[in-house]
Amino acid sequence: MSARPQPSRRLLLGLAATTPLAASGVLTFGAGTAHAADSAYVMCYFTESTSLGLGTDYGLHLAVSTDSLNWTPLNQNNPLVTPTAGALGLRDPFLMRKQDGTFVVIATDLKGTDWSYNSQYIHVWDSADLRTFTGYRRLKLHDMTTHSWAPEAFWDAGRGQYAVIYSSVDSSGHNVIMVNYTTDFVTASAPQVFFDPGYDVIDGNMAVGVNGYNYLFFKKNQTLVAARSTSLNPGSFTEFSAGVAHGGTEAPTVYKSLTSSTWFLWGDTYTPNGVFYAWQSSNLASGTWTALDQKTYTQPVNSKHCGIATITATEYTNLLAKWGAPAWNRLKSYNYPDRYVRHANYAARVDTYPFDLYTDSQWKLVPGLADGSGVSFQSVNHPTRYLRHYNYALQLDVNDGTSTFAGDATFYRTAGLADSSWASFRSYNNPTRYIRHANYVLRIDPVSTATEQRDATFRVGY
Repeated sequence: MSARPQPSRRLLLGLAATTPLAASGVLTFGAGTAHAADSAYVMCYFTESTSLGLGTDYGLHLAVSTDSLNWTPLNQNNPLVTPTAGALGLRDPFLMRKQDGTFVVIATDLKGTDWSYNSQYIHVWDSADLRTFTGYRRLKLHDMTTHSWAPEAFWDAGRGQYAVIYSSVDSSGHNVIMVNYTTDFVTASAPQVFFDPGYDVIDGNMAVGVNGYNYLFFKKNQTLVAARSTSLNPGSFTEFSAGVAHGGTEAPTVYKSLTSSTWFLWGDTYTPNGVFYAWQSSNLASGTWTALDQKTYTQPVNSKHCGIATITATEYTNLLAKWGAPAWNRLKSYNYPDRYVRHANYAARVDTYPFDLYTDSQWKLVPGLADGSGVSFQSVNHPTRYLRHYNYALQLDVNDGTSTFAGDATFYRTAGLADSSWASFRSYNNPTRYIRHANYVLRIDPVSTATEQRDATFRVGY
């Protein structure tokens, strides 16, 4: 969050940071300890749609992943818990595994985009397993007439306490990163300035104990940059990286892959229903990052201010069992991965996300109307309508119950023609033709060239 209103106010969730594998086989995170058995990831976020209407919710949302790049929203992308005090809403949730193996969630006390609302508090929940959330309370951080934005926490082993960092305006008149120390997230020490480079900074995210350094990532002038220190002492961090951005970018989240030496950096654009962008690096000390192809990652729909932490395979399975995977899917274009299959005025297209209504891009992949071994695409927001071809163009029509309609609306899912890990869809009653986009409009065509194969390849996800 910044000193002036800015649409995204980010929070870093999750695993503040990891060190290399220790001799004990345990990965140590700024947020606590992740067991060597950790093999999956959890993301926390809130949601905002383009119009701040349908799809906007200032509660705690979670998604899970086995690769940290493609995500399954829990509870149908609805909140798992919502604040009951303060502003009655949250932004910038942060999720951390504590030293005892349980979790704590902290978040900005703010609902919506009223940046003039100043809260001295942050929301707090405890959770043993992320399936239940208990002990809801607000933690007071300061007595200043200003905000407490984008809280994050990490374990400071030297102090034997958790450090809660957040963005606030101090006597300098601009946003700095403040810190309070706590053992229980019930009471906290007096605030101190953690990082003040002399200009406005928000959205602090920590990576602790990486080859002798501690890293602080933050937003500076619409860009994600980093500072580092050999200690965790307030005032000890020095900016060192050039930074990355995709337009105006905020809300950095940095974490290390569980299966490789790769570090990932996620950032968020400002606008409601903003877009996440991701970068990778093999060396935090280099301060350099390479943008990931959007084909490789997919954010939960409408998600804002993501943060990512590691969980065990059992926790992953239990979260899906408790909250369920979505009953719908979205289809991402292979060669235009910022675009998703949607209907607009009942015509089928691939359009750039985000758009209103976002539900235009949600589909139930049901057994084929003409052949149950195939698939038909039922619209979520027009459930009496299905995608069908008519004169080879795809459109959204009401099922009239005829065999002709059933045939036109049935497709066979195959390995992706351009990438076998993706999907392509062959027409039931025109078996030489596949769904593909041409000038962003969907139709069924014969497919032979490499370009046509890319046009006919989609990722089925959420």
